[in-house]
Amino acid sequence: MIFTGPHAPTPVPDVAFTAFVLGDAGRHAERVALVDVAGETSFSYGELVAGVERVAGALRARGLGRGDVLALLAPNVPQFPVVFHAAASLGATVVVLNPLDTTADLVGHLGGAGAVLLVTTEEQALLRAPELVAGTKVREVVVFGHAPGTTPFTELLDRTPDRTPDRTPADGAGAGAGAVSVVEVDAASDVVALLHSSGSTGRPKGVMLTHRNMSANVLQTNGGAPLEEGERVLAVAPFHHAFGLIMVMNASLRQGATVVTMPRFDPQGYLQAIQDHRITRLYVVPTIAVLLARSPLVERYDLSSVRTVISGGAALDPQIARLCEERLGCRVAQGYGLTEGLVSFMQVEGSPAGSVGRATTNIEFKIVDITSGAALGPGLEGEVLVRGPHVMKGYLDAPRATGEVLERDGFLHTGDLGKVDADGELFLVDRIKELIKYKGQQVSPVELEAVLMTHPNVADAAVIGVPDEEASEIPKAFVVLREPATAQEIMTFVAERVAPYKKIRRVEFIDAIPRTPVGKTERRTLKERKHATQ
Repeated sequence: MIFTGPHAPTPVPDVAFTAFVLGDAGRHAERVALVDVAGETSFSYGELVAGVERVAGALRARGLGRGDVLALLAPNVPQFPVVFHAAASLGATVVVLNPLDTTADLVGHLGGAGAVLLVTTEEQALLRAPELVAGTKVREVVVFGHAPGTTPFTELLDRTPDRTPDRTPADGAGAGAGAVSVVEVDAASDVVALLHSSGSTGRPKGVMLTHRNMSANVLQTNGGAPLEEGERVLAVAPFHHAFGLIMVMNASLRQGATVVTMPRFDPQGYLQAIQDHRITRLYVVPTIAVLLARSPLVERYDLSSVRTVISGGAALDPQIARLCEERLGCRVAQGYGLTEGLVSFMQVEGSPAGSVGRATTNIEFKIVDITSGAALGPGLEGEVLVRGPHVMKGYLDAPRATGEVLERDGFLHTGDLGKVDADGELFLVDRIKELIKYKGQQVSPVELEAVLMTHPNVADAAVIGVPDEEASEIPKAFVVLREPATAQEIMTFVAERVAPYKKIRRVEFIDAIPRTPVGKTERRTLKERKHATQ
């Protein structure tokens, strides 16, 4: 059985992604498009388009063109979208990299993608530029700032733009005013962005997203979580991640919002930014939602401008969502997707607590039995598969891995266990590969984590399966305490609230749960620890 959402199908334009995002920029040319949280660097929409034109001309002069690869290694700064769309407008692919990755990982990503240009920060260049480019195809490093042996970004930004016959103004900019020029691309097959999956179930893989994939994702965001005129968005979700790149950066620019960039998260700075910039829309991960719901710091700041909070990256506890709504007096919703197919589901008004919402525009999905692959009806648990124009082209240079997740009919295996109700609301249970196999029974770590988080002395928790000779695997909890408690107290608390086979059988107290930048628990890191037994 194939399910769809409440939205009517919407055509996805077969145009270059930059034309889709910035095609209407001329209609609000004077409005601030991007500003850093300190207010030191900003671009109006008119300046953004002009900056994209100038940087594109400079990149073109360096030989960058359709099919070439530019690497972008930077936190959230106003210059990030300028570089991204300058390269994209030339038909190049942008590989977005995580500044927190190790040098070895970054070198692997640069080499695997075949990047010929690297744009990064002064800090990154001073720390490791020589190591990053050694042995790769990178022939020039461009820096936001100054560093020996590199090219200042201002040199590209100050270049006089050029328009050549194969670069035409994007449609929809209003009599050509403020239009950004783009080269002709095959929107359905040309890759505009290369991201890397989280690697929670193995080594990170390059996810190839075409111009059409990215445009479809933006349409789904804008349909499922539309912005009103004049909204201000705080961008703390990393632009190198699909959540930040698509939902926060590009979907906001497409709708003419002002994007306030924050290069790194710190609680007080985050709350101060909301107050100072009168932020109306927050895109958060669950750990930030917990801050908004529970931290005493919140009382020190005026957050009355916030209208909507959208959570993504990992499952949001319904209780946290409710507390956040009550405290801020705003709507809190969550969406669901993955790097390979973002914005697949979004909560709407009236969505029940615990759901991740209904399918967004142009989405089809089904629930299949994890053993037989047979399609299941409402109320039955199985793997969630999605299909739509947002689903990736495939993994870079990994046909076998691509074939394992992409069916020939276009359905993408999410690896998530879930069920759908009669109204089309999707409820996620857990990651299939993370289910604990206890004496033949399947135990969900997420379910146990939710129980642990109701203990008054528990600040954070994560659960994994650890090998056991008799049971195959047993559930083990890693717990961060806010008040003293013993391991036995924790295990008894959980045992009183779950079936016997689901009981926590080991507890280890730690200072912090390791998480990805978007809040997902790094279970692999926990499994690699030399565990204490309690």
